[in-house]
Amino acid sequence: MRFFSDEPRSFQLPAHVRPAHYELTVLSDLSTLRFQGAMQAQLQVLESTHTIEFQAGANLALSDVRVRVDGRNMTVTPRMDRERERVQVRLASPVAPGADVQVLMGFHAAMDRSMRGYYASSWAHDGANGTYAVTQFSPASGRRAFPGWDEPAFKASYRFRMIHSAATQALGNMPVARSTGVDAAAMAEALHTDELRMPLLGAGHERWVLTEFEETPRMSSYLVGWANGVFEHRDGAYTSPLTGRTVPLRIYATPEYIAQTEHGMAVMERELPIYENLFGIAYPLPKLDGLVVADFDVHAMENWGLITSRTSVFAYDKASDLAGLKSATGTIGHELGHMWFGNMVTMAWWDNVWLKEAFATLMGEVLVLRRAFPEWDTQSDFVAAHVHRAMALDAKRSSHPIEMPLNSEHVEKTLTQTFDAIPYSKGASVLRMLAATLGEAVFLNGISAYLRAHLYGNTVTADLWHSLSEASGLDVRALMSPWTLQQGFPVVKAEQRDSFIELRQTRFLETGPPAQDGVLWQIPLAIKTWYEDPEVHGVLLPARRTYKIPLPRGTRWKLNADTTGFYRVQYTPDHLRTLVQEVQMSVADRMGLLSDVVALGAAGYTSMTESLDGMALFERDSSAPVLQVLAQSMANLASVWWEQPAHVQECLGAWRADVFGPWARQCTLQARDGESAEKRQLRAVVIDAAGAAGDPWTLHAIRAQFQQLQATGDDAHIPADLLRTVLRESVRHGDTQAFDTVWRMYERPRTPAHKVAAMQALSATRDEQRIDALLAFVLGAEIKTQDVPIFFAALAANPAARRRLWEATMVHFDALAARFERNFSFKNVIRAAMDSFTRHDDADAMEAFFRTRDTSTYDMSLAQALESVRAQAQWLERGASAVEAWCAARPRR
Repeated sequence: MRFFSDEPRSFQLPAHVRPAHYELTVLSDLSTLRFQGAMQAQLQVLESTHTIEFQAGANLALSDVRVRVDGRNMTVTPRMDRERERVQVRLASPVAPGADVQVLMGFHAAMDRSMRGYYASSWAHDGANGTYAVTQFSPASGRRAFPGWDEPAFKASYRFRMIHSAATQALGNMPVARSTGVDAAAMAEALHTDELRMPLLGAGHERWVLTEFEETPRMSSYLVGWANGVFEHRDGAYTSPLTGRTVPLRIYATPEYIAQTEHGMAVMERELPIYENLFGIAYPLPKLDGLVVADFDVHAMENWGLITSRTSVFAYDKASDLAGLKSATGTIGHELGHMWFGNMVTMAWWDNVWLKEAFATLMGEVLVLRRAFPEWDTQSDFVAAHVHRAMALDAKRSSHPIEMPLNSEHVEKTLTQTFDAIPYSKGASVLRMLAATLGEAVFLNGISAYLRAHLYGNTVTADLWHSLSEASGLDVRALMSPWTLQQGFPVVKAEQRDSFIELRQTRFLETGPPAQDGVLWQIPLAIKTWYEDPEVHGVLLPARRTYKIPLPRGTRWKLNADTTGFYRVQYTPDHLRTLVQEVQMSVADRMGLLSDVVALGAAGYTSMTESLDGMALFERDSSAPVLQVLAQSMANLASVWWEQPAHVQECLGAWRADVFGPWARQCTLQARDGESAEKRQLRAVVIDAAGAAGDPWTLHAIRAQFQQLQATGDDAHIPADLLRTVLRESVRHGDTQAFDTVWRMYERPRTPAHKVAAMQALSATRDEQRIDALLAFVLGAEIKTQDVPIFFAALAANPAARRRLWEATMVHFDALAARFERNFSFKNVIRAAMDSFTRHDDADAMEAFFRTRDTSTYDMSLAQALESVRAQAQWLERGASAVEAWCAARPRR
């Protein structure tokens, strides 16, 4: 048995008493929206003790506690600390190591709509409707559904039973072992109500069933999952390439979504064998289910054997837009990856959550996805979705390391803030950099060895570095520790000097070059050179401020080949121009170059004139991913300049229209059968950018598409890839009738993708009355909580709505904070409401607003939002005059 600290810390449970096995019975009463249960745990005692301590949510009402030691009942005195969600049971006499100890207690609570613990959701379809309930335990909400040891290092096996209405189904981590009808007496016996002096809550007039599930492997509490409701399902299966056994697969959904689960099942069937082959480890459970949930805080959750997800993941129509289809596919692959990374091998504590999230991201969205869908450009998609996303956050002083110390006594209150782009996107990016450095085959061999060495156990980052060092023969820990233990990332200034390249590294910050910053990295440089064919040379840049690399003058070269490294590069303007105009680079190379040019100008490492000239070099690029980076960069520039003089805003819009308008006319709004993914992506990017820029031809074509939708009530003629753009621009430039048309689509969406498209479109209105009415709805009681962050992000993107959004947020902030208490998505609400502002006085006012509030549960998100406002204000101070001058000199087309 391995432990990860010599002494227990106050914010973690003592380790001298541990659960080995749970017998868990839950009565799920959907008619009254209450649940009741009994938890019996077999314990391991490692040190003589008078106390047993575990966690129970403040929402739970607890019964008496019974403790049995070596077959005899022991008198106990339980104490509940609701603030810390702890129960401490004091024993009349000490128990010795190795004693046979069992603890039994009952509990009951309401099923709320918090999207945490065991909570309720609802469905409606063809005039019918119903209620169901589902669990979400990660990272620290298992205790809201049953008392226990709710920390990842306390692994145990579980035997779960549910008492439920005979008209409903029970789902769990494992297959059903048996299901039998029960009466009130049998229900009371299963729940130990007499022994625990606890009344039986549900015995009404319904017929009740006791469903028993097979025993789980050893697993962490956050991976336990169950659900109860009226579900339909789609069947599938795959044959294990390692064992030859057939593993049954199912996706469950309520009636309105079951028809849209075909693609989700296809992804599961295609990717699970790939995972097994990559690591030589078979999926160990007897089955794997997915469940579509209409109210869900995150995108998806990897409960072992019962993956739960938003409607936009497992219920994504295969005929929907390509970007959404890729996102849904990547998310499913991410959750499948967790079956190995997180479920089989689990981090010891949440400070190493990256050990599961970074791997699931890299595997599910690059290495496995590339093998499952070779027609997609997964490398470029990863650069756009993860490398750039992670750099945007990690360029802040308010960022945090990948391995983030979590040592607060109330750590559970702040945990959800740490599930951001750092453990996911930065973690996956530095692993991708390491894989390119070691070679993918060596990297995968090391990962397989890591998994095999720690199956069903818990790990820390040092365990990963050890396995990769053994596989590669390199000191991986020395190379990679700076990337995981310190926040931030470097920018490398590179310049040709005679027969060598002179390199200088500094930390990259969005607020500009640091005056004093001793942070340095060992950087695995991948240098691409061109003679006849491109070649990549690996060079390790030491943790030194400056370094020289021999390279003959006249050689064409580029650092960070294929953007595999997590660092930015600053070139001289001449060298950048030579690369863009004379060298045939990969799509990922060009994406990285363009992203660097934009970021360096915004942060003041180069002048805005250099940055704008550099952006202009990419105007004639024909690659959809590169044009997407250009479109996003131009949109961000226009967004930051939203309160600058009108003629500058008009010039920036005209620039965008000049670049993307001709592309829009070339691609047209008409899709053709059998088009490649690349062609579909190109059309979606350029039509979206041209429409947002106000290109007249594009808006006219969009108006025609929307008028046909209004006339027929059918959107089948609109290419799926353009639906969001057509709806958004029709509302932005339309009247009340256009708004009402999209509102009806939001209320009765044909697919989850239609609902999201409608939310984003409604938020684009420029009419003040419609904005106020929409804000009243978004901040009201009727909206689904999971929809609020989507509306917030879309309203923040609308300059006409930004100030109204923040003003309304201030009025309703306390209610929002209570509604989103400990939810993952609250950080997105806070940042959306704030970080599109660009004035220091706005930041001052925001700081004053929060000065009298307890911000402990969202302090990181608040600091990041405020830093964004300050950084954008500084960007304007540095660059406003240069942008105005550049616009004045730009030739009009």
